[in-house]
Amino acid sequence: MNGDMSMDLQFLRTLDGGAPLTTSVWRVGPGRRGVSSAMLGGGIGPIAWVINAQVPGGYSRMDPVAHLQEMANGCGLSGRGVGMLTAAAVDRTVTRVDGAVIASATVGLRVPTWAAAPAGNADPELAPMVLPGPPRPGTINVTVDLPVALTDAALINTVMTATEAKTQALLEAGYPATGTASDAVVVVCDEAGAPEPFAGPRSEWGGALARAVHAAVREGADDYTRRLRDGGL
Repeated sequence: MNGDMSMDLQFLRTLDGGAPLTTSVWRVGPGRRGVSSAMLGGGIGPIAWVINAQVPGGYSRMDPVAHLQEMANGCGLSGRGVGMLTAAAVDRTVTRVDGAVIASATVGLRVPTWAAAPAGNADPELAPMVLPGPPRPGTINVTVDLPVALTDAALINTVMTATEAKTQALLEAGYPATGTASDAVVVVCDEAGAPEPFAGPRSEWGGALARAVHAAVREGADDYTRRLRDGGL
């Protein structure tokens, strides 16, 4: 693990009704593309920037895509980018590196969720079981930087690999869950060069991606647990 590498995230702080909120901005630069499940900029295509915007726990806007684009415009970002929303503490973003792969994660686990839960079953809220009061954050957003080109198939495979690594981290951290119902991921890679055909966890780049994502999510989950127990959420 090389602690000197970074996504060069910029953290912008705002107030919403007196509550401090943080948005992370990653200016990716030209010549990059990626895949994302985010509402703004989702799918496969060029990626010039990524924002991860913290919103209040009771966020109720019905136009999140337009809201994210407003935020991006306010940051002076242009071109095609990716925007994610979370109620988790963005200022506690965890970044981890494996080889030349960088992963960052914001982790909120108010409602840890099994993906294949029975239809109609409500997901139990974790935080209110421990601490009374308003809802706590509950989203995991993951951003990955890969310094190689990938085929479309391999790029899609990175989402599977990142999700498997996220789930492994949550189970190891003591959360009986595969994630939360509102998680998002974005993986950015190079456009130029001979594309790598594989990105599963036993491939060179997929393995590094899995380890970096696992480390970031595990630390984020452990941090969430500590703050939950200490009443710091």
